[in-house]
Parts: sequence; C-alpha cells; structure tokens
Amino acid sequence: MQPLIRSQKIKLSDLSSKNQLQIGLAISSPSNLTLDISCFGVDDNNKLSDDRYFIFFNQKISPCGSLSSLGGRNGDQEQFYVDLSRLPSTVRKLVFVVTIDGNGVMSQIRDGYLRLLDQTTELARFAFSSSDFKDEKAVMVGEIYFKDVWRFSAVGQGFNGGLSALLKYFGGEEIAMPTTSTVVESTANDDANSVTVNLEKVSGKVQLSKGSKSVVIQKTPEISASISWETGTDYDVYALVYTQDDKQIDVAAFGASNTPVLMNFDHGTVEHMGDVGRGGGSTKTEIIKIRLNDKILAVVPVAYSAQSNGTGSFYHYKVSMLIDNNKGTSVTITANNANKNDTIYTCVPGMIINTSEGVVIKPLEFDSRPGSENRPKLIKGKDGQIEVVMDAGSINNYK
Repeated sequence: MQPLIRSQKIKLSDLSSKNQLQIGLAISSPSNLTLDISCFGVDDNNKLSDDRYFIFFNQKISPCGSLSSLGGRNGDQEQFYVDLSRLPSTVRKLVFVVTIDGNGVMSQIRDGYLRLLDQTTELARFAFSSSDFKDEKAVMVGEIYFKDVWRFSAVGQGFNGGLSALLKYFGGEEIAMPTTSTVVESTANDDANSVTVNLEKVSGKVQLSKGSKSVVIQKTPEISASISWETGTDYDVYALVYTQDDKQIDVAAFGASNTPVLMNFDHGTVEHMGDVGRGGGSTKTEIIKIRLNDKILAVVPVAYSAQSNGTGSFYHYKVSMLIDNNKGTSVTITANNANKNDTIYTCVPGMIINTSEGVVIKPLEFDSRPGSENRPKLIKGKDGQIEVVMDAGSINNYK
C-alpha cells in the first residue's frame, strides 16, 4: 500500500493495470456533525455538464453503471465503484468530497482518509486531520483525472460552502421542491428512510427521453410494457421484477445461467406475452403484462440482442419502450438517445415503480458494456430505492 501526502499526484497505472477500482472514504468526527460523502463527475472545464454523474445520497448510480455508490463497507463510511473504461468522454475528472450538513466546520473532525482499492486490496491511502482545516464546511479530498493517462491527486482542499455551494461551484443547479402535492418515488413500502421526490402526474400521451424527470401515471388493474424496434433483427424482451421480500425474478422466454425460462410470475402478476421472432411487418413489438400488487416493488423491462443476431445498434433499429395503463395514458421512452455501438447487447429503457400514489415511470436508458452477455441485476440501496446495476446478473444462454 502506497501512502500519499497532500498535493501528491500519481498515475493510476503505477498502482494497478485495471480500469475498475473502488474509492473508500471515512471520517472520524463528533456525533453532532452530520457528514455527506459525494462524487462529482466533471468535464474538461471542471463543470458538471451532465448532472447524472453527480453521485450522492439521492442518486446512487450513473448511466450504464460506470460510477456508483456502494455504501459503507470494509470499514469505510462510503465506497464508490469506478469503471474508467465505461465513463463517457465528457467526464474527465472525478472529485470526491466530504461536506457538513448543518452546523459545524471541518476543523471539528478528528481525522479521515481516502483510499484506492482493487476489490479488497488497498493500493494507496491519503490521510488527513483536523489541523489541515479551519472554518470550511467541505473538503475536496481527492481527484481522479485524465491527463494523457488517468491519474490520482491527493487534494485535501477545504471549501467554505457546503454541498449546495459545491454543486454551484461545479456548474450544477439545486432544484427547490415545490409546495404542491407530491408523489413519493419510493420502492420500499413503509420505509422511514425512503427518499421522497416531487413528480409530475401525467395523463394522455407523454414522451420521455434520456435525462427526463420521472413521471407518475394512474395505477390500473393492468399495465402494458412494450418494447418495439424496426424489423431486420430479432430482439428479445424480458422483465426483471423486484419483490417485497427483496428477490429478483426474471420473466423471460429464454434462460440464463442458473435462471430458468419463466413466462408467467405469480399467476399473471407479470406475464411475457410471447416471442415475436423476425417475421414480417415494418415494426416488431414484444409485450410484458403487469398486474401490480403489494408484492411488487419495481419492474424493469429489458431489450436484448441475441448473439445470433449479428451486429446492429439499438439506435439503428430505433428501440423504444411504451408503458400504457389501458385507461387513456401512455408514456413512451423514445429511441432518440439509444446507443449507436453495435457491440452493446442489452438496453434498459426505464423502470416501472409501484407506489401507493400511482405508477412511477423512470427513464434510464442504461446500456451494458460492449460485448457483455450478462443480464442486469436489481439491488435495493440504503435509501430503500431499487437500483439497476448493469452486467452484474446471470449470463444469457446462447440463442
């Protein structure tokens, strides 16, 4: 393990040949200090040009899973997973910060550290203490940045403002919550720690795209989730179901490693309506029928291009998803931002979340890493919300 001092810079390749690593942080502080640990993914201008790469307590994972919060583990108060090979070219620096929520200043902490890990093997550590700070409300602890190659800098720089001020510093915007009625976007029933988010209630025909806010539609006895594409290839559609007892059920017309074929779950609660194959017609559609009950927290429809299809991107075939409550309201997640990479085989357009106030439609447009045959995996975060982790599930059977 290599110890680092303030302002020291190193090439990550000197520590590991891998593009995947974990960043662990911990701070020893009095009980009256409330600390938040976050990561900003910024561009060449040091700006948060895409706020989906701001990872904090209310946003645990970036698109395609290149950057995610793992929570506390192995003695760290917070760990982040980073896959540098999957970061978009617009993200050139990852800034790891600690901020005080409420009263207090950083000179009140006792000590802390940031460490770089390969799984559980510690590669390097930067330690700091209260004597490094005065009246600051935040600390930029360390940075992973690209300068010819990926490097790490032990920063240890205090910042006078808290998390809101840092967000403004990096060019982001904190959205004030309106005082009108809210819908709780939560996938954990009766969880006191669930995060509440104001959502727009919609009716009629609605279109969402990558980066759109979630919306809520009326819950009806039957919801249809359909994924469509232009003819010329044979996509397969399946659904990942997350249940109240924290299990993932795969509803699919084809199997995967240790995951058998299952067309119908819980007597029709989630039902695959059949594989359409290549056939005729200009557009192909496969449908998942969803009859929500209290057992179901979330349903995630997935589009998959089988190995036998050859090449052809989700963008080329204009893959889109339609959620219809069969009572006059439908939400389409368009294909405008679908991936153009021919070697990406799995796409998650969005998530369907079951709440007491209605059905939340959350646009995602997550993609697998190139060449991956692994299914996504659903997990429950510390805040009780269901998260999609790409490439973390079972391997699809050849078809």
